[in-house]
Amino acid sequence: MTLLDAKEYDPKPARRRWQMLGAAVVILIVALILWRIYRFWPEEHAVQKFFQAVEAKNFERAYGLWNADPDWQRHPDQYKDYTYNQFVLDWGPQGEYGPITSHTVDCSLEEVSKKSGLGHGTGVIVVVIINQRRDPTSLWVEKKTKSITTSPNPAVCHGP
Repeated sequence: MTLLDAKEYDPKPARRRWQMLGAAVVILIVALILWRIYRFWPEEHAVQKFFQAVEAKNFERAYGLWNADPDWQRHPDQYKDYTYNQFVLDWGPQGEYGPITSHTVDCSLEEVSKKSGLGHGTGVIVVVIINQRRDPTSLWVEKKTKSITTSPNPAVCHGP
């Protein structure tokens, strides 16, 4: 075979390769955007369920969600540090927020590790607007158990 007998150049394989590469890049970008939006969905969902129970005045269920223990009534002595009665005082109608009738999850943040500068802690801070109040409330949700506590570090999602 000589140079004059060579096959004519077919651009289809090269075009197909570029199309596949472009599709892979688009899929990767969409996957990264979806991951960024929904990476804290399990923790936000735990907070949503908690507030739905509080709004329904089902404080026993809410306390179980707070502790990530639906059977907490079988062993209430495990929760001596934050008893059910104290929980109802804090989150019930006489609590700081009054009767809780609405909530909105504002955002979720992963606390930045001081060692690495990256956000790889054990929990997520979920910032919630309760009863359309001006000041948001920061809750800490453990990643493994989905137990909820008040956040030691108040967080703000959006500036004023």
